[in-house]
Amino acid sequence: MDINTAKQALRELQLKMYAYNYASAIVYLDAATVAPKNTSEGRGVAMSVLSGETHKLFCNDEVGELLTFLTEHKDELSDIERRETEVLKRSYDRQTKIPLDVVMEYSKLGVEADDAWHRAKETSDFELFRPYLEKIVEYQKMFAGYYDPTKKPYDALLDTYERGMNTEILDRYFDKVRSAIVPLLAATQAAPEIDDSFLYKYYPVEKQKEFNDRLMEVMGIDRGYCTIGETEHPFTTGTDNRHARITTHYYPEAPSFAMYSTIHEGGHALYELGGDDKYRYTCLAGGVSMGVHESQSRFYENIVGRSEGFTKFIFPKFKEMFPEQLEGVTADMFYHAVNKAQPSLIRTEADELTYSLHIMIRYELEKRIIAGELAVKDIPGEWNRMYKEYLGIDVPSDKEGCLQDSHWSGGSFGYFPSYSLGSAYGAQMLAKMRETVDVDGALAKGDIAPITAWLRERIHRHASFLEPADVVRNACEAEFDPTFYTDYLTKKFTKLYNL
Repeated sequence: MDINTAKQALRELQLKMYAYNYASAIVYLDAATVAPKNTSEGRGVAMSVLSGETHKLFCNDEVGELLTFLTEHKDELSDIERRETEVLKRSYDRQTKIPLDVVMEYSKLGVEADDAWHRAKETSDFELFRPYLEKIVEYQKMFAGYYDPTKKPYDALLDTYERGMNTEILDRYFDKVRSAIVPLLAATQAAPEIDDSFLYKYYPVEKQKEFNDRLMEVMGIDRGYCTIGETEHPFTTGTDNRHARITTHYYPEAPSFAMYSTIHEGGHALYELGGDDKYRYTCLAGGVSMGVHESQSRFYENIVGRSEGFTKFIFPKFKEMFPEQLEGVTADMFYHAVNKAQPSLIRTEADELTYSLHIMIRYELEKRIIAGELAVKDIPGEWNRMYKEYLGIDVPSDKEGCLQDSHWSGGSFGYFPSYSLGSAYGAQMLAKMRETVDVDGALAKGDIAPITAWLRERIHRHASFLEPADVVRNACEAEFDPTFYTDYLTKKFTKLYNL
């Protein structure tokens, strides 16, 4: 094999992988949005075949020989080709350890588990979902052993979402965050309560949709490349830097949920759409990790969307569309309402201050589940106990408790910590951004362009070319430091509550 033939084979392999992944993404999107609810069986068969074909395309001796050859001749490759080879070789070494029949069985289980989770959540009955979750947990433990038998199983899973992450780092991180949040939350709860009652009146869904279209426009999301749909659990999917889909969920008597889930998912979409064209159709397209992805979604949701300047900019439009519901409400009242700190049941509806407490609960549960210290059947009781301990609230049902998130039905053990890490990354990025960008001035004018331009230059355009830690280092010109996050929360909520 000569180097030019190998390079051509590398390009062709990635293009075929893109096509298979594109098809799988669209099938998943269809299932989550518009597919009839009783169609999971046929979809499961289709996804099983697709996953099997994808596995056979990539996990074979010919590809192994190609990647080995390219690795041995890396000095003859461009920087991008070297990175592509590194990423693919790492994935190849991991995936070829898993037998094909296991891959296909697990893919089919994923479709069945997702369907069972939806039914269980609708009826608030964990027992409907439990048998599927038990199987998923066993698969995850098996996969962890395949990935890296030298690591603790949960550490091996964490590494798949945030390369280099482990429980030792996360334990220190969450200890620091907890030590700042708990007393700050106590202080806010002792202060005069913020009135947010006007956000819980009847807001027609069709009007909410119109307002969310306006939000996407203000965010600078090109609707020619990104659509918005409706799902039980909002998410973003992207196939390349010219195609992203976001979803949200509308509640007639809680308009801020759809508002902020749209801004959150819009942040994900901007990251996906912001990658440089040179990475298109390659393994480097899209975000590099869930932590970095969440740094972007939560940056837009909270640092932008819940800022004083931005809320006061969008409030007149909001009031224009809902004049009866917002009669007598001022822009300042609106700003305080959407930032109210209050222990709550649902993670996706949590305020910025308490959000990481929701993540800590899931992190602690996942560690114990994968370590075999907590049985799946005991998850509801332990979930409820920890919500009482961490947030001081009682969980009335499985639907509002351990069935609220879709992650475990998809086998995403190790994903949840990324949400909190992303919030912390974003706070550090903000501090660096302020050195060259008039962030507050831009937000007050509703001009997100200079903020997005800074993020695109330092983060988005690199797609997956850099490792997660290097993305943060490149953006902030420093190592990751969670102190920026705790300082950000302390400053914001001390001012908000006049502490």
